[in-house]
Amino acid sequence: MENPGFASSADKLVLIVDDEKGIRELLEIVVRREGFRAELSEDGEDALNKARTLSPDIIILDLMLPKSGGFEVLHELQAEETANIPIIVITGRNMDRSTADMIRREANVREYIEKPLKTEVLAARLHQLLKTRPPARKPGK
Repeated sequence: MENPGFASSADKLVLIVDDEKGIRELLEIVVRREGFRAELSEDGEDALNKARTLSPDIIILDLMLPKSGGFEVLHELQAEETANIPIIVITGRNMDRSTADMIRREANVREYIEKPLKTEVLAARLHQLLKTRPPARKPGK
């Protein structure tokens, strides 16, 4: 029985944007394991196109990207019909506290996570932000 107030994760699309294939694949595994649909992008230009055409429910965005960096993508998304799509920023770049705080204050940024990622933290935040419940796990998994 569905719990009122919680959406099905199967109805939610997560756009994963990272230029590192291994990270994209790891994120895709986490996202799909949690029951969400996933779309992948490896550069800023493609990410903007997919955000505009697919209207994902949330975007996981790496800041270090070719063809339009993460900061540019963040700002372009805020200036368009995509302004209300929540974004989880991930970065491997060591940021000073003021830069990290500046990113967190961006209108569409809901979370800021430094690599290496803790997949259980990411999964929990996705469910929290999208108001979904994690799928039932079989004992032992």
